[in-house]
Amino acid sequence: MTAPARHRPVISAWTAISPFGYGREAFADGVRSRREPVAESGGPGEAAVVPSFDVREMFGRKKTRAMNRVSGLTVAAAQQLLADMELAPDGDREHIGFVLGTTTGSAQSMMDLTRASITGEQPDHVEPAAVPGTVMNCAAGQAAIWHGLKGPNATIAAGRTTGLQALNYARRLLMTERAAQVLCGAAEEHSDARSWLEHHRRGGAATLGEGCAMFLLEPADSADPRSVLATLTGIDSRICLDGDLAGTLHATVSSLLKRSGVAAERVWAAVGSGFPIGSDRPEDTTLRQLFGDAVTDRVPPVDLIGDTSAATALFGLASVLSIADGADHGEQDHIVVTACDDDGSVACALLQLGGEPR
Repeated sequence: MTAPARHRPVISAWTAISPFGYGREAFADGVRSRREPVAESGGPGEAAVVPSFDVREMFGRKKTRAMNRVSGLTVAAAQQLLADMELAPDGDREHIGFVLGTTTGSAQSMMDLTRASITGEQPDHVEPAAVPGTVMNCAAGQAAIWHGLKGPNATIAAGRTTGLQALNYARRLLMTERAAQVLCGAAEEHSDARSWLEHHRRGGAATLGEGCAMFLLEPADSADPRSVLATLTGIDSRICLDGDLAGTLHATVSSLLKRSGVAAERVWAAVGSGFPIGSDRPEDTTLRQLFGDAVTDRVPPVDLIGDTSAATALFGLASVLSIADGADHGEQDHIVVTACDDDGSVACALLQLGGEPR
């Protein structure tokens, strides 16, 4: 779906907490150097985790007794982004929305509560404070409560396409004037529970990653033009019904480009979601067919920090913006981010670097 330029949301700030460390600069430095973070043993495989991240050490013990890891990562990322926005603690947060993408929230919290209900004297002999952490929207709710964000609050789950679907949801909130600004992110935690679930689901030994990538979206006509990093031109998504995932992705991207009036030659960088794990990736092949090797190789693979599942696409977007910062892209003024999942879902986002003429 595309929209008139003056209604298109822009990205004017972003941050990331990742295995590279804390904040936008740490993530950008890691992506530019293309170095792989140190992976640790975790569950049946390895994992690249956020270094030294501990909820209680970061936020103190007050109000964090039941805060799980994915909620902590989300609250911390939102805190960083609000600081980058230079929003005063007592500033107006009445109309700031919050949209978060995740696979299930915290798989570890779900497993822990289930185990307690089975091993306790009675099924209901569980810690009441642990219950909120088992629901999918816990992290988004915790972030809004912690930071006083009173706009719409939503949690999106759509496999590896989650990040782009969250971006689309945030775009719709702005276009319908249900929020003045939206913090849009995606988060995954590493835990033994998630590691075992991924191991049994895929039967592979992929290195898992974790973290939270988060962006500030606001209407183009209310954003400071000097802060605009990219303009969201359009998003499209489809479901592959015939097993031809590459063909479905090709059709999705081509349709979005045509509808937006953007030639493939104007795309400066294109990044996929690293699906499937391994070397034979129809997503990469399709992007190379559409845009060529130079455009596709401009950004390192998104699984450089491990497989971040639902957060993959937004970490991909953060990677492109990291590489694009200060780069001379000439007339190639657009970027493409795609995502595919093994359930057949496909999504694509097209963004223009910088702002558009008003």
